[in-house]
Amino acid sequence: MALPLLRISILDRANARDGFSASDALNRVLERAQRAEEWGYHRFWVAEHHAVPGIAGSVPAVLMAAVAARTHSIRVGSGGIMLPNHRPLVVAEQAATLEALHPGRIDLGVGRSVGFTPAVRDALRAGKQEAEEFEDHLAQLLAYLSGAADITARPRNDSATPVFVLATGSGIDIAARAGLGVVLGGPAVFRTDQNGTIPALDRYRTQFRPSRWFERPYIMVSANVAVAATRQAARELLLPEAFALARSRTTGEFAALAPVSPTEWAELTLREKEAVEKSLSTSIYGTASEVWTQIQHLLAPSGADELLITGGAFDVPAQAESDRLLARIFPPRRAPQPGRPPGDSRHPIDAHPA
Repeated sequence: MALPLLRISILDRANARDGFSASDALNRVLERAQRAEEWGYHRFWVAEHHAVPGIAGSVPAVLMAAVAARTHSIRVGSGGIMLPNHRPLVVAEQAATLEALHPGRIDLGVGRSVGFTPAVRDALRAGKQEAEEFEDHLAQLLAYLSGAADITARPRNDSATPVFVLATGSGIDIAARAGLGVVLGGPAVFRTDQNGTIPALDRYRTQFRPSRWFERPYIMVSANVAVAATRQAARELLLPEAFALARSRTTGEFAALAPVSPTEWAELTLREKEAVEKSLSTSIYGTASEVWTQIQHLLAPSGADELLITGGAFDVPAQAESDRLLARIFPPRRAPQPGRPPGDSRHPIDAHPA
């Protein structure tokens, strides 16, 4: 039942869980990364969120360092660092330092999103203008990583760290022009045209310009995924996050994950219930065979090189079992051997440890 020649990775947002400390939430991320490495996942990424009660992870570079130190071979990255919130030089130095400490294992995913509320944006000194300057700031970041800037970022990176763009808004076009990998998630992954393709990805492939980082287009699609013994059990694994997201639209606050009782479900407004179902409709969940079929349908129109698993769960043991079952669907991809023949057109990232 294995899906061949596809990499599978995890993005963990470091969800807080009701009744548990922030320390517990962050340590669960490290433990999950260790299991992911054992089970053959290709990458383990962490994210950036500020002043969100339900998210313990706010500084990707720090959490990446902890994950990389607790693992040995899995690639570690950010999904992503929000470039409007940071000086490009600082981001380059963080990535380069991690690369120097863990050669061939670090990825840098960047995005153009800003803080969720005006207060957070003010605290970060980043707003709409900074988001609009994303392409210029990305170019500066790449110049520092490649050594082409007016000053040399230390330690030198020499384009060793693959860079990916989270495809929000114009991000997919920016990634194509810069010759970077792209990460596409959310409803856009499930939305196809009359030809059964995803227009944004067709545009990315057409506009792509080879770069120091990527010789050809590289596409990661992300989706919430849960595997369990039954479809209902898998749905319940994803329900706390979908519930918290729906409630946040009413309360303005994304809360720590908690089990959803029948009473709490009954108290949701019709609009909130619709939001929960909408979230679940763009998720993949069920038994291993059901998930295998759903992933095939997801990947067919995208032609993706890699699947990035997302989705927070309150039940840590059930999430671990989901990760284990999912890993069995995908055979591990091995790193290419040295001495490949001239003219080999492998993707540059294939030279990094798998």
